[in-house]
Amino acid sequence: MEATEIPIACTLSGAAFQERRAELLKTVMAAVVNRQEVDGGFAYGFPSDPKWTAQLAQFIAFERECCHFLQFALRVERGKGPIWLELTGPEGTKTFLAEVFG
Repeated sequence: MEATEIPIACTLSGAAFQERRAELLKTVMAAVVNRQEVDGGFAYGFPSDPKWTAQLAQFIAFERECCHFLQFALRVERGKGPIWLELTGPEGTKTFLAEVFG
């Protein structure tokens, strides 16, 4: 299936999955220290604390299960620089991200 054919929608299912995802989403979004608009989405900056690489990897795994249209890029800056999570996708992704992630 082409990326442009994937609907911009969350296909979340199962109460336990929803609850775990909601808690993780709340934790991740509360830690955002910077947000930048990029082509097709947003880049979210996180503290340089190493725990965020594991937290964000788990977040990506959850989001891949329900938001098939999203593309993820995780960048860890050198030294004590920030950690960036970039979420992008086809047209309409920015609007979806702004509504869901604020």
